[in-house]
This record gives sequence, structure tokens and C-alpha cells, in this order.
Amino acid sequence: MSAEKFTKAEIIDAVYEKLDMNRSDIKLALDMTLNSIKDALSDSKTVELRGFGTFEICFRKGRSKARNPRTGEPATALPHGVVKFRPGKEIKQAVWSSVQPDGAETLPDEVAENPV
Repeated sequence: MSAEKFTKAEIIDAVYEKLDMNRSDIKLALDMTLNSIKDALSDSKTVELRGFGTFEICFRKGRSKARNPRTGEPATALPHGVVKFRPGKEIKQAVWSSVQPDGAETLPDEVAENPV
């Protein structure tokens, strides 16, 4: 399934159409927001955006018997942190009701009314 992309520039344009602000101010606010999220995650903090979702750091243990997926050569994977995103209830419901597999017509009524 190939998803269409929504870029940072498109986010700026979408906000510009709704607010009476210039694009450079919107870009600055968006950049500052994203940098604040990156800084918090770099400090091993969880970032919770109510109604949107939660970004958190999970740690993966290292492995001595890993493989490079491109070449298949043996490699060593050191312990490292990864960012994990858990969507909030509102996003889950919006995506559940709007995204359908290719070729699917509509969701059955009982599923559309009661998403998991």
C-alpha cells in the first residue's frame, strides 16, 4: 500500500490558508515545535500531545549476531534507543473510518460504528 505524502511545506500552506499569518512565521513556529519535541526525546522524555498521540523512547538491546539486511553480511548491533509513536484515540478513529485496503468497498456498519 503506497501512502500519499503530506510534507512540511504542505502543512505550512494548510495553516497559512486558515490563519492570518505569513508563511515565515508559521514555518518558524512549526520548526520550534518540532525542535522542542526532538529535544525532549533526546533527553529521554515522553512527549504527550493530547488528542494526537504520544512519542516515547524505547531501548533495543544489542545483538552480536545481527545481519546487514542489504548485504547479508554479519554485523554487530549495539544497544540503542528508538522513537515509538502511539496514536491517540481521535487519530485511531479517524484513520479507522477513512482508510480502507485497496479494492475494499466500505466497512461493514458494525465495524464502522465500533472501531477498536
